[in-house]
Amino acid sequence: MTHTFNIFRKNIVVILFLIGFVTLLPVKNAKPATFLQDFHITWSDSHIKQLDGGKGIQLLLDQNSGCGFASKSKYLFGRVSMKIKLIPGDSAGTVTAFYMNSDNGNVRDELDFEFLGNRTGQPYSVQTNVYAHGKGDREQRINLWFDPAADFHDYSILWNHHHVVFSVDEVPIRVYKNNEAKRIPYPKSQPMGIYSTLWEADDWATRGGLEKIDWSKAPFYAYYKDFDIEGCPAPGPSACASSQANWWEGSGYQQLDSVAARRYKWVRLNHMVYDYCTDKQRNPIKPPECMDGI
Repeated sequence: MTHTFNIFRKNIVVILFLIGFVTLLPVKNAKPATFLQDFHITWSDSHIKQLDGGKGIQLLLDQNSGCGFASKSKYLFGRVSMKIKLIPGDSAGTVTAFYMNSDNGNVRDELDFEFLGNRTGQPYSVQTNVYAHGKGDREQRINLWFDPAADFHDYSILWNHHHVVFSVDEVPIRVYKNNEAKRIPYPKSQPMGIYSTLWEADDWATRGGLEKIDWSKAPFYAYYKDFDIEGCPAPGPSACASSQANWWEGSGYQQLDSVAARRYKWVRLNHMVYDYCTDKQRNPIKPPECMDGI
């Protein structure tokens, strides 16, 4: 009996040790506790309000000002996501932006989500753009297939050595491949911060600037929650960005799987409303990065 008890006691000790060890392991997709853990307000702090103990925020735009926030760190490769509920009703002329930016002038790298306000009853559009080594003008625009002001939806950017994937509720809407072998620039060496702004852009945002902001509907509100950044902070170990141990560099994330590829094709066939690749007025010769598909 004593021998059996000792074995049982040793097993209990081992189990408790393992439980303690597991609790110390990093948890994939763990969300930060509050907005201020990873972000800070960059302008017009009177127009950003923390909600639910800092787990969410409200952005406000009125005739006095818009507002914005940014991550405290920059990152080199990874995945960033947040849930956003956009401005309801008549939001024409407003832009809610969520983007990554290296913030270094004419040679910057940048990955953009820009949510373009609408007149009541019209589709909400999201424009994406990619800057690599200072070269942008790669706009694509889709109409969202749901009302993004009725509830929160997840918007994410996956960025690794193989491609950049913009997704909405895990549905890919834009893929920009690494085609450096064809001498096409790709953002890979400049760490980028995460930014978001709510601002007035009625000179271009809605129907090319034909629809202006109706300030009688102000103030305008957008809401954010579930901020999630997984990447290599910079400055950090130089090997981190290229490490195959990073889940976002794994084989399952180097190209779209068959399900994601079907969803991507569905979005582009049914919801794409503008693509710089097919704009012959701007690009009489199709840009080389447009030749390769996904």
